[in-house]
Amino acid sequence: MRYYVSACGPLKGYGTKDRPFRKIQQAAEVARPGDEVIVLPGIYRELVNPKFAGTDEAPIVYRASEYGRTVITGAEIIKNWVNTEGDVWKTTVPNSFFGGYNPYTEVIYGDWYRGLDRINHLGMIYFNGKALVEEDSYVKMVNGKALEWAWDKEYSKNHKWFTEQDGDNTVLYARFPEGDPNENCVEINVRRRVFFPEKTGINYITVQGFVLKQAATQWAPPTAFQEGLIGPHWSKGWVIEDCEISDSRCSGISLGKCWHPSNNRWTSDKVKDGTQLERDIILYAQHTGWSKETVGSHVVRRCKIYNCGQTGICGHLGGVFSVIEDNDIHDINTCGEFSGSELGGIKLHAPIDTIIRRNHIHHCHRGIWLDWQTQGTRVTQNLFHDNDGIEGVRVSEDLYIEVSHGPALVDNNLFLSNFALRERSQGLAFVHNIIAGPIDIGSSGGRFTPYHFHHETDVMGFMTILNGDNRFYNNVFIQRDIPEEFRTVRNLEDAVAIEGMNTSINTETGLQIYNDFPLHDEYYYGFTDEGSKKTTWGRQYDYSAALPMYVSGNVYYNGAQPYKKETDNHVDNENVVSIELIEKDGKYILKTNLYDFLPRDMKTQFISTAFLGIAFQPEMAYENPDGSPIFVNEDYLGNPRDCHPLPGPFEKGDSEFVVWVDED
Repeated sequence: MRYYVSACGPLKGYGTKDRPFRKIQQAAEVARPGDEVIVLPGIYRELVNPKFAGTDEAPIVYRASEYGRTVITGAEIIKNWVNTEGDVWKTTVPNSFFGGYNPYTEVIYGDWYRGLDRINHLGMIYFNGKALVEEDSYVKMVNGKALEWAWDKEYSKNHKWFTEQDGDNTVLYARFPEGDPNENCVEINVRRRVFFPEKTGINYITVQGFVLKQAATQWAPPTAFQEGLIGPHWSKGWVIEDCEISDSRCSGISLGKCWHPSNNRWTSDKVKDGTQLERDIILYAQHTGWSKETVGSHVVRRCKIYNCGQTGICGHLGGVFSVIEDNDIHDINTCGEFSGSELGGIKLHAPIDTIIRRNHIHHCHRGIWLDWQTQGTRVTQNLFHDNDGIEGVRVSEDLYIEVSHGPALVDNNLFLSNFALRERSQGLAFVHNIIAGPIDIGSSGGRFTPYHFHHETDVMGFMTILNGDNRFYNNVFIQRDIPEEFRTVRNLEDAVAIEGMNTSINTETGLQIYNDFPLHDEYYYGFTDEGSKKTTWGRQYDYSAALPMYVSGNVYYNGAQPYKKETDNHVDNENVVSIELIEKDGKYILKTNLYDFLPRDMKTQFISTAFLGIAFQPEMAYENPDGSPIFVNEDYLGNPRDCHPLPGPFEKGDSEFVVWVDED
């Protein structure tokens, strides 16, 4: 069955082409497996709540008839603004206008959230589609002072708004330096979400070609209900493709989290530590049916995701067995109104057997953060740059993998931000990347985190992170100058309290940060009768000693430093390698003289499942989600690899590479 929707349709439509529904929700009330909902161009101010699930063989498809011209928004237009002084305007909205959910009385709140000593509401105000920046007092709104952590400080000086309650009314103040709000389009959030099922188990939904924007979403930590502007809730088999997703107060796409009786209990009750609550939730999910058969296996592809306050894509447990590919994710958490430990272009907990490939992730507070249970995960052929957030404690980076046991493969990526990697994990393999920034490592703080039976959700065991058991093969390391503002911890007192350790910032690119880690033979010598008498760790490896490193085939330029025990590498201290990313007419071009100096005679290893071995704790090979072996036989551009491949992401040397093309 095919249903049609038109914003200009008749008041009493039937969903036919001649008499279409006027609201998408009307179609969502009746669409069954195999049905297609065709939505004509227009603006749909509604929350779509699919009522029925599709099936694997017959999904329910919601499709914009003209991609990019069909808008679903959580905002409403507000007129009746009155000028009070200068460019400051005021309007009063009855609280009844919002129904049972008023984003201007609800505040952002939750575990791991940091409000930066200010109150932030879930609502937003938009002037001709662009969000203004909230202030928590009228005085701050008019004083013209930039927000300390805003990326665009000039914009944050006078594009501001403030709200207060007056009896049964919401009063909104805003500065509009570009003109009279009554003669322009001014919108405010009124809906919590835009396309999101209220019930769980609404499986196999496809959403194609929509513009989805302006939702008053709440902070989404792993210990609370994780909502997004769009998402499958706790379901299986969604496809979100060719969509433009923007202006979610917190998260753009949520791939889901199970329902749990606790909600932000660490913050609200202070009874259990957040880490313990997260362990509880994982086992609760398993106890109540979390499995490959019931949850996950989503696809997010060819989407533009931007201007979201917390994450572009998030998910806790619900993103397992998924594919995230060919997306452009940018401008995430750049307004600087709030902070916390749940920020990133992509922030996933438990990305088990999840593939993240060919994405362009840039101008985000952090590029990708994979937190807990990064097992069977692959991050490949992605372009990262300008992910240079500065928060209250420290700077951010392109990729952060935390308290995971692996195996996870990170290959053929371009890491071009000021800081490339942070890892507090083990069992990671970094292969054929350009790493043009430092690596930060640190202890897990004694946290015991789970690992799983191979290609399953069932928990196999728990263990703290020892660090090590990492592989670095055939990478290119390039030291670049790091601006002074990124070189120091921003607030040492907070860093000690929050981080607990490792409060200095490493600004040196290379693998020298692993110099104290053993090699394989050195490590296992400690378990022989002779070695246990001579080594400091002996048989206490479960709690004290770092695991071994596996390193070869890497090249180092501009002062980047190798791992001191590494062999079969190339260190060039004579030639200066330049690397520059240029955007021109929607094309991103990498210009470099690297291939003038890269040696062609290195006997590098061809990287495959057989070569990478077994991740220590889960005793699992680096393999595809279906259990088949991986062969890293293609480069960033899809060109075939030689049996002794060139280090770095490009097999064919050149001075310019087109590494991303914006598609309209």
